[in-house]
Amino acid sequence: MGLETGDEKPPADNARRRVRTPYADLPAYQIWRRSVGGSRADVDPQHGARFSIDRRTRIASAGSCFAAEIASRLRSASYAYHVTEPGPMWESREARAARHYGHYSARYSDLYTALHLLQLAQRCVGRFSPEEPAWHGAGVYRDPFRPRIEPNGFPTLAALEADRATHLAAVRRLFSETDVFIFTLGLTETWRSRLDGAAFPVCPGTQFGTFDEDRYYFENLSVEQTVAALEEFLAIAHELNPKLRVILTVSPVPLAATMEPRHVLQSTVYSKSVLRIAAERIRATHANVDYFASYEIVTMLGNLADSFEPDGRTVKQEAVDRVMASFFRAYAADEGVPIATLNETPHAATVADPCDDEFFLNYIAEQRKSNT
Repeated sequence: MGLETGDEKPPADNARRRVRTPYADLPAYQIWRRSVGGSRADVDPQHGARFSIDRRTRIASAGSCFAAEIASRLRSASYAYHVTEPGPMWESREARAARHYGHYSARYSDLYTALHLLQLAQRCVGRFSPEEPAWHGAGVYRDPFRPRIEPNGFPTLAALEADRATHLAAVRRLFSETDVFIFTLGLTETWRSRLDGAAFPVCPGTQFGTFDEDRYYFENLSVEQTVAALEEFLAIAHELNPKLRVILTVSPVPLAATMEPRHVLQSTVYSKSVLRIAAERIRATHANVDYFASYEIVTMLGNLADSFEPDGRTVKQEAVDRVMASFFRAYAADEGVPIATLNETPHAATVADPCDDEFFLNYIAEQRKSNT
């Protein structure tokens, strides 16, 4: 029957051409030639947003060092950047910034992986208490999970523990009170404790602490591990605040170094790919989670020289301007944020201190120099 019996003939070529496909009605932003091809100066890959913000929205953030840029720009545009750990008010802003107050919404320093974020949430609700003791050296104590919080260290163990308790209470309050939480995923590589799996922000022994392969191990998180950590974090966060909305983004900053036996550029591509996939999976399954395309804006539009300083890692302020202009267009379209405002950073003192990974990179350079 059919074509096999010769009863029917295939449609003529002109009949085939008249058949519409699902691609025929795609909007311009879904077609490369119409939305990206040619000049990319005005391309904005962030098409819309799941929810909006205004200047009454309490916004908090955490993540890799690029997240600090987002925090600074939100303040510059007079948004309600929510800080639950501002530091001693009798100290100057510069003095508090030197002690990492105001760098983010709470004094947690850089949180590079979804695992770091999850364990912080677990600690603030009393579901995880790392066994790693405080690091003691040069007559002072340091928090293994925030080793650079106090530039000169804590004078006593009691002082460190009191500050930690204050910090975790501030983190819990942050998740409870915030309307929109922005988390910038930065890395997949991390160092963990063999005692209980606690994740450290930098490799122990990087100036502070002592490296011991019997106590610490390296792990490069997979898509599945990253998704699982984000899922568990969201469960805890929404127990504290059922109305919390979350924006995930991926830092465009390349890895400072890799422990994998391959070129750091390959590890950077792997890490960012894992994070982007994980963010997409979470967005697809949570209506109160959105993804913001800061990674795409910095890395995909133009060339390396357009977005990064000569070191290939530091994002140019012009690129940050593009990122934040896109953010405000997507999430605050009715607010009318002037682009000129995005270039003003009166809170720059809060981001003057280098990130943990930049600090680590400088430390490696010093070590290599001393060995030659």
